[in-house]
Order: sequence, then structure tokens, then C-alpha cells
Amino acid sequence: MSHMTLTATVPREFVHRAAVAETFLTGWRQTGPDQFTLFGQWPRAHQLHVSSDRSAYEPLLVAETVRQCGALLAHAEYDAPLDHCFVLQELQFTTRPEHLAVGAVPAEPTLDVTVVDIRRRAGRPIAFAYDTAVRLGGERVATAYLAVSWTSESVYRRLRGGRTPANISALPLPPGLPATAVGRALPADVVLAPPERPDRWQLRVDTAHPVFFDHPLDHIPGMLLLEAARQAARVRAAEPGSAASFHAIFHRYAELDRPVWIEATDGKASDLQLVGRQGESTVFECAVDAAAR
Repeated sequence: MSHMTLTATVPREFVHRAAVAETFLTGWRQTGPDQFTLFGQWPRAHQLHVSSDRSAYEPLLVAETVRQCGALLAHAEYDAPLDHCFVLQELQFTTRPEHLAVGAVPAEPTLDVTVVDIRRRAGRPIAFAYDTAVRLGGERVATAYLAVSWTSESVYRRLRGGRTPANISALPLPPGLPATAVGRALPADVVLAPPERPDRWQLRVDTAHPVFFDHPLDHIPGMLLLEAARQAARVRAAEPGSAASFHAIFHRYAELDRPVWIEATDGKASDLQLVGRQGESTVFECAVDAAAR
């Protein structure tokens, strides 16, 4: 046995996943003060995170893997109790699609993470941000920055005004855009409804979706909003390229029982600027840039 290396995922609870199949990290080690190297494995086929022709890893797989890094480190290294609730505040990442091809075996990314801006209350960390470099076979394939905070379930419940997965229902699903228009194989993975006017789409929130709603939630998850940005960029693109860079800021919880509208404009500093609105409130903003061609 001594010459064999065996791989298993990290505990799914550390990355806030119910499904082991949606757990992409396999281990971690500390390399310095607030510095860590994490290890992962990416499947060669995935409903959402691998292209429909199974040739390429999607940028959102990078985002989800980096998100899992923060959850794992918060629990395993920064004393966040497992029952605490996490809030994603900002996510910025840039991928190099030319290096994200699916190969003959599952890819095994290495993620070098530096934790910054640790906030504490009564001596305990309650928030941090982190920079991540993602490598495959020594080649840097993505970089990311993410900011997250966490709070006890009782405080979270007060913040949410008693809203729980048990007492909040999502709106009925509007019809979706054609799957091919948003670069998806399955109609069930389409998250935008046909526009009632140009560049404005209603978000489709399917709480039965096995990836976005891996477990019941009382709000719309940030990864679903990111996928809406990806799909809107695909609809707007003159040619079907890959949206390679995203910078999202999450302002408030997006509620399941009220419509979310995704609006697109040409960005000043980016190819595309997207805003998600619910009533009079902005729930998130996202700048998207296509791959360099």
C-alpha cells in the first residue's frame, strides 16, 4: 500500500454541499501565515460545469471550486462553526479558456490561497477575503478574489426575518430561452426567460435544480446569479465565445418569491455590465469580459 496514493473528497460539510459529487476539493495544507495550498478534482462530465460537448471546463467550475476553498478554510482553519451561515459578498475571477480543456483523466487543480482582510468579533474571525491562483499541471489557468462573511444561525434567522426554505416558495417558472442560445445542452439548465424587451430577462429559479439547489435554500444562490450573467453574455455575444472574466458584487439577498430581472448594458471598463434587480433594489452587479481572441 505504501506506494499508492489514494484520493477522496474533503468532508462535504466543509464546502456546504449535500452531494459528494458536487464536492470538488480533495485536500489542503498550510504553507505559511494565512497561506494555503488546496487540491481538487474536476469531473470529465458534469451537467453544468463541463461544456455540452464535454471538451472544456466552464468558468463557473473555477468559481465554484474557489468558493469551496473559502468555506473549507473558514471551517478548518479559522474557527467558523459548521452550523454558521455564509454570505458571499464579492467574487472576481479570470480564466484562461485555452487551458481549460477536458483531458483523458479528471483534471486535478492546485489552488494557492492567500487569506487577507480577516475581520474578527470578540477575537473570532467572522469574515475574510482571499486571493487564489488556480493551476493545472503547473500552468496557471485562473486567478480569483473572493470576500465572504459568516454568522450564527440565530443571527442569520433574525436577519432573514423568519424566512426559511420550509416557508418560502419560488415563483412559478417562466418559459426559458432556447438552450442553444445560452450555450446549454438541457432546457432545465436555462436560467433566463425570453426578454419582454431587449437586454432584460426574468431569472428562472428552479429550486429542484440539483446543482444550484444542491440543498434547500431560503434565497437565490450567488452561483445561479453568476450563471445568469454567463448566459446573458452568451446571448449578447456576436460570436459564441467564452466569457472568461467575471466581477460580481452581491448587495443583498435575492428572494425566491419575487421576480429578479437581469439587465444588460455595454460596460465602460468591461465588455458587458449586468445588474440584477428585485423591485427597487439592486441585488447584484456583474461585469463580464470575453476571452482574448
